[in-house]
Amino acid sequence: MDDMTPHKLIAEVEDRGYAMRIAGALQDLIEPPPDALTVFEDKQGHDEGASVLWRIEAYFSEPRVPHALQAELGELLDEPVPEFLSADIPDLNWVALSQAALPPVRAGRFSVHGAHDRDRVPQGPNAILIEAGEAFGTAHHATTFGCLVALDRLTEERRFKRILDLGCGSGILAIAAARSCPRASVHGVDIDPQSVVVARENAAVNRVAAHITFVAGAGVSAPQIRAAAPFDLILANILAAPLISLAPDVRRAAKDGAAVILSGLLTREAPRVLAAYRAQGFALSSHRRNDGWSTLTLYKRS
Repeated sequence: MDDMTPHKLIAEVEDRGYAMRIAGALQDLIEPPPDALTVFEDKQGHDEGASVLWRIEAYFSEPRVPHALQAELGELLDEPVPEFLSADIPDLNWVALSQAALPPVRAGRFSVHGAHDRDRVPQGPNAILIEAGEAFGTAHHATTFGCLVALDRLTEERRFKRILDLGCGSGILAIAAARSCPRASVHGVDIDPQSVVVARENAAVNRVAAHITFVAGAGVSAPQIRAAAPFDLILANILAAPLISLAPDVRRAAKDGAAVILSGLLTREAPRVLAAYRAQGFALSSHRRNDGWSTLTLYKRS
């Protein structure tokens, strides 16, 4: 296989939740992650008794050895992982092709969609256009979905004035926060400069660029983020290990009574993350589980 030939790895499973756990691990736990990722129903046959499989397609610009990836995923998820098959793909805009397989997602009040579905999704303050790409985050993953649902619930109950999207990626959470809290000052920060470029582009497409300040920097230690603190709402969709290490920084950046939404963690990792934040003076408000992934909503005790 030519080392620069774009290719994809394909696996099929019978259970949707199982498929989403594998896709989530591919996206969040594997380094480097796929350049694009899709999960969709693949109906076998046309009669009423036809079986349904869930097909996972991970697109890579550099080759991955299928059995090595399978072993790595099995160790991370601590459960059997299906066999992956490798297939070369034509030299086309394959990221765009993979995006076309992503249907719109409804998460609370928010409808997240790609440009290919713009005409099918009612446009308004709750419609968010995000393309899958370099800073993947389209609500198809259980962690982004969980954050959006938690944000929807929180902003129905409270008004927030200063909001931080920590590890902003595509900017989807900052955009949703700006849409649901139009008078709030919203900041997004990511250690990856390219993610910040993508987030700014997405904010402009969604007409909220004037309401969000995106910064490339080391989390809450970035000067602009320190200057904007304290925040009364912090969202962090990262991974369990960095969430744990960031707990003291999140405490310093959060005002008393602030709400914090944490995701990017497997459900089996949630107790360790929760313990780290309880040690910093946070209390659990809700724990949502979706397809093997968890979203924690906490508040900082006064």
